[in-house]
Amino acid sequence: MTTTLTNHRPRPPAQPATLRAKRLPRYAPPVIALAALLVAAALGYGAGIGGPVLVVVLAALLYLGGLFAAANAVEGRRSARNRTWSALIHSAFVLAVLPLASVVWTLVSRGVERLDGNFFGTSMNNIGARDANGGAYHAIVGTLEQVGIAALITVPLGVLCAIYVVEYGRGRFALAIRFFVDVMTGIPSIVAGLFVLAFWVLVVSPVFNDGRPGFSGFAAALALSVLMLPTVVRSTEEMLRLVPAPLREGAYALGVPKWKTILRVVLPTALPGIVTGVMLAVARAAGETAPVLLVAGGGAAINVNPFEDNQSSLALFVYQQAGDASKYAPARAWTAALTLVALVLILTIAAKLLARRNQLGR
Repeated sequence: MTTTLTNHRPRPPAQPATLRAKRLPRYAPPVIALAALLVAAALGYGAGIGGPVLVVVLAALLYLGGLFAAANAVEGRRSARNRTWSALIHSAFVLAVLPLASVVWTLVSRGVERLDGNFFGTSMNNIGARDANGGAYHAIVGTLEQVGIAALITVPLGVLCAIYVVEYGRGRFALAIRFFVDVMTGIPSIVAGLFVLAFWVLVVSPVFNDGRPGFSGFAAALALSVLMLPTVVRSTEEMLRLVPAPLREGAYALGVPKWKTILRVVLPTALPGIVTGVMLAVARAAGETAPVLLVAGGGAAINVNPFEDNQSSLALFVYQQAGDASKYAPARAWTAALTLVALVLILTIAAKLLARRNQLGR
């Protein structure tokens, strides 16, 4: 008896039908936005009920409503809600960028008028109200010295304080440090200036000045360090807490001491975030006016010695020129403001590049 075996090859599975959901064409959102803008302009300007701000707000509302209606009719309710929320997120981003773009444009457009060698190479000494010359060299020197001294005081102290709180601090003492750092975060700049005025200028400086109180750039640096310290401590603390625990545990397993683990592993890993916090503190210190006015006094002449006599800063220079009656003062104020922003930007970029170069390799 012979049995014939037939090879039954499996049939290929049937190809499923292609699922194609209906979607709005790509040109639909721009067309809806244009239509919303035209309708809002017609309602705003035609009825005379508002200006460009009202037109933009009304156009945004009409755009969201029109986009939801069109997407709901073509794609369904779920996709309509997704498109609407995406449009809201993009609108929030635009609203956040617009003030920054406006500030940058205003600074650049009005600050370029005095971007010349005279502005960066001279001071306001012997400059009258009818003199178009005069610059901010003395204020630039004062800002660099005051912020530099404040950073030298604050950054080591703030980083060490954060290391203690995160790595070593336990119990009430660590809680007390966190509490006082939080309190210092809300201290107004005028209070920091008054503190340094009462302590350093009126009590300590007479010891070194033949019994007479003396203003100085160093006193301004002390006031700025009081303002910078909580920002450095809090930002460094948060960055240290973000370092993964396995990095520490791996170093401990290899027999590396705790202090060397912090120095060689934890700090390089958290360095970019620490640098960001430090630069935020530097930016705040560079823009403060009240402490410099209280304890440094300001001045029109160049003073490169931060430990003696009055000293100005860019923020104080902007404040003084903005209130000056001379017709040439506003141009100096705008250029000084642009210089201050550019200076902080350059320092931030340099610090970021340095932190990236020294970051722990992965």
